Amino acid sequence: MKTANIDTLCVHGAKDEGNVTGAITIPIYQSATFSHPSVGISTGYDYSRLQNPTREALEKTMAILEGGACALAFSTGMAAAAVIMELFCPGDHIVASEDLYGGSVRLFNNVLAKNGVEVDYLYTGNIGSVRDRIRSNTKAVFVETPTNPMMQITDISDIAKLCHKHNLLLIVDNTFFTPIYQQPLKLGADIVLHSGTKYLGGHNDTLAGFLVTNREELAERLRFLHKTIGACLAPWDSFLILRGIKTLAIRMERITENASKISAWLERQSKIENVLYPGKSGMISFVANSTETTRKILSGVKVIAYAESLGGVESLITYPILQTHADVPVEKRESLGITDRLLRLSVGIENVEDLINDLKAAMS
Repeated sequence: MKTANIDTLCVHGAKDEGNVTGAITIPIYQSATFSHPSVGISTGYDYSRLQNPTREALEKTMAILEGGACALAFSTGMAAAAVIMELFCPGDHIVASEDLYGGSVRLFNNVLAKNGVEVDYLYTGNIGSVRDRIRSNTKAVFVETPTNPMMQITDISDIAKLCHKHNLLLIVDNTFFTPIYQQPLKLGADIVLHSGTKYLGGHNDTLAGFLVTNREELAERLRFLHKTIGACLAPWDSFLILRGIKTLAIRMERITENASKISAWLERQSKIENVLYPGKSGMISFVANSTETTRKILSGVKVIAYAESLGGVESLITYPILQTHADVPVEKRESLGITDRLLRLSVGIENVEDLINDLKAAMS
């Protein structure tokens, strides 16, 4: 579609090239396999692990939104992350943001370590620190920006220049900002990772993951791993994510408006010592004045749900030390500020006064 406006692209996305019915939404091609008209003639589809028309429309939509040449849809965000790691070999070295989603840390510290790949964690917002950690066997830099849950920011353009100077892959997890607020490929990244479960789906009703790249040779390697490992997204889940993306832009607008107001309100509260908000999207982390206050909030909220995950229309509050970052070593958590007084709030689309009143009542 020839338009530069991402909100329109979210609504229309890629088209189902085989649609002769005039259906406005992409059909769910709930088929494991596809028949061939005759020997040597194919419809373009063979087996749904290789490609499915519903998933293909979703992948093309994600490529459009991120400005990539190729997108691949996975069963979860962690499945997508695991496939990226198959690009590396024993003896390779990766530099990663020090403050990462706990599932990524678990993958790196266990599976990658077992496979002989070493990961160095540091503050990737400091370009000099990253430069100092690059070795002869360094193959990639893995960045979250903003990070989860401490909201650290990395300048993607700066880190991309450094990576390309040293022939390193730059991988950016764009889950928190989505293509609405950040398009890492256009800033020089090589691979973009998403947990599609979050803002892209937007309704807390399915799991998904994505990899997007604008490098064809890299796309071929990822396609091979995608079909070989087989963690592909099913047709029904592809349909749900496509449906979610249609409202992505307008949801992010409302979520950001709500989060900005809640962040400002939290900063005025005597029982809140610190508020971390990157200025857009819906993720807020904040530090209470005591563990007692933290637990009162978690037990007292009624509109906001005490639940893991993020990015849906419903507001969710998470206790990182017991949920998302439980597997991160205690010393590492505490050095980053992930303590028993830290809460992470995923702001939804509810009336903002109801959300503020909910937090106010829970803290009182």
